[in-house]
Amino acid sequence: MIRMTRREALTASGAALLASTTVAGPAAAEAKKILIYGHRGASALRPEHTLASYAKAIADGADFIEPDLVSTKDGVLIIRHENNIVETTDIASHPEFADRKTEKLIDGEKQVGWFTEDFTLAELKTLRAKERLGQLRPQNAAMDGWFDLVTWAEMIDFAAAESLARGRTIGLVPEIKHSTYFASIGLPMEDRFLASLAAHHYTRTAPVVIQSFETANLKYIRQKLGRPANVQLMQLTAGSDLPPADIAKAGGKTSYNDLMKPEGLAGIARYADILASDTRSIIPLSPDGRLAKPSPVTADAHKAGLLVQPWTFRPENYFLAKDFQDANGPAARNVAGSVAEIRAYLAAGIDGFFTDDPAIGREAIDHRSMRS
Repeated sequence: MIRMTRREALTASGAALLASTTVAGPAAAEAKKILIYGHRGASALRPEHTLASYAKAIADGADFIEPDLVSTKDGVLIIRHENNIVETTDIASHPEFADRKTEKLIDGEKQVGWFTEDFTLAELKTLRAKERLGQLRPQNAAMDGWFDLVTWAEMIDFAAAESLARGRTIGLVPEIKHSTYFASIGLPMEDRFLASLAAHHYTRTAPVVIQSFETANLKYIRQKLGRPANVQLMQLTAGSDLPPADIAKAGGKTSYNDLMKPEGLAGIARYADILASDTRSIIPLSPDGRLAKPSPVTADAHKAGLLVQPWTFRPENYFLAKDFQDANGPAARNVAGSVAEIRAYLAAGIDGFFTDDPAIGREAIDHRSMRS
């Protein structure tokens, strides 16, 4: 009898995880696995984009963990929600960096703060992570200053170590942020990102889903990468009449809402595998804040051959549709309401979803009881 090594077994399980998601449409509902993406880790319970957040997401059953990738001045891919780090780090308390506070135009939006592209990795490593939604998540804010900023390379190693320790494959779902902007300042990210995938055994074998709110970079990645068995591409969209940054830069008018029409979805299917829209584009809210009828986006995307995996379910009342809120106030954590909301979207035919609390996602899918 031939036995697989632990690493070979994990590689095989990774291929199986990705293969379980490759068929779209209701006819495949019984065959597919509904995937849970730990949005910036378990960011409802730990400061986002920290190893603590990713560890909690993995422990709570996430299939994938998500880093947002931006660039440092010296070209290192580092994990932050945005390149403006005023809200997610303690940089404002560092007097040595006070003179680098500035105003910039990022994808058409004026922003004031400190930006990763103005700092070397060594400088950024002197900072500590901070909770972005402190008023809604005071338990996370109590951890301000506890955790380091993490590079993409460090996260790959972390995911590989966790996978071996837990005996299951953990997928990675990196988002390339502000691609057009970074290219415009001489820090294009795509080739460095592709080189990082090739450089690590884990990203050559484990499931990787590459996401972006832009279109040109995903098309470029598809052309350069081809279709390796462990990689899928995810087109992010939002319910908006604004165009993606790359289309706007080129003078185009195609909006995110246009991309979610049948013709736009057919175009996406030529280079991507997954549509990841905001949840309210899947089931919109009625004027009273309750869920309305599902939109045609999910069915249309399935007809185009795309999987549908929206973002982002959050457990606080503030983020829930009125149907599912309780009387405990906007910042209250509402497990039952979040489970019910996710199940409404599962009934609408989605193939997976992003959540700030993967344990609640598991409860919604597996009917697994929650522990306080």
